[in-house]
Amino acid sequence: MRRTAFILGSGLLSFVAFWNSVTWHLQRFWGASGYFWQAQWERLLTTFEGKEWILFFIGAIQVPCLFFWSFNGLLLVVDTTGKPNFISRYRIQVGKNEPVDPVKLRQSIRTVLFNQCMVSFPMVVFLYPFLKWWGDPCRRELPTFHWFLLELAIFTLIEEVLFYYSHRLLHHPTFYKKIHKKHHEWTAPIGVISLYAHPIEHVVSNMLPAIVGPLVMGSHLSSITMWFSLALIITTISHCGYHLPFLPSPEFHDYHHLKFNQCYGVLGVLDHLHGTDIMFKQTKAYERHVLLLGFTPLSESIPDSPKRMQ
Repeated sequence: MRRTAFILGSGLLSFVAFWNSVTWHLQRFWGASGYFWQAQWERLLTTFEGKEWILFFIGAIQVPCLFFWSFNGLLLVVDTTGKPNFISRYRIQVGKNEPVDPVKLRQSIRTVLFNQCMVSFPMVVFLYPFLKWWGDPCRRELPTFHWFLLELAIFTLIEEVLFYYSHRLLHHPTFYKKIHKKHHEWTAPIGVISLYAHPIEHVVSNMLPAIVGPLVMGSHLSSITMWFSLALIITTISHCGYHLPFLPSPEFHDYHHLKFNQCYGVLGVLDHLHGTDIMFKQTKAYERHVLLLGFTPLSESIPDSPKRMQ
């Protein structure tokens, strides 16, 4: 008992010391560059004085979309051409989308563009007056580094809760066939189909979990821009179909597309609590669900069992 307490206590102290060291160095960097970014922000405010709503839409819509399409543009080159060849070694579902069906891809891209232009844009338009009332998103002072970390943690927890339960609800037979089945047309997903969904699903499961956090916190535009951009990059990685080095593991959500009835959340916390990851934990995909810190594909270092490979 004492040994266990000693190990746990030592581990906790080591983690706290490591975390304090990391945040101290990041805070120094943030503080050193803070004057620069504050000056740039004030210059933008001067440029858009009286038209801050334009600045808000650039930061909340155009910048995140630029990140989304830039990243997905690179992935689409690989998906449609199979080049560079070495990327294919990291494919999770081997033999799928090699190459991707061009007709199915064009249809999906049209749906994604529709969701972004006709659903996401109006929702962000309606978001602005609420944020303006709650706390001006274009206020002069930028948030501190530690405040942004706190916001990021809260955004992530809110997204996990809202996405998990809305996602499970959409898997109910009443809603699945008419709404969510569209997203599951891709049993082997690719990055761009992260936003390929019925418009109702796009509102309930894609947009609301992302925008509720900034609304609750009355966040600054800088926090909103970084959060929306990060959320789009993470969901793209979760759907990309490749377990690439030094990027978050997509095995969890890829398994959901493969089996449908497992792994509903983002972080996996609520799946663990509700037991909706039990099958996943019995697979090789679960063993591969780690950050790849080398260049050897996990499908090679942790191969599927012979029966499944046959």
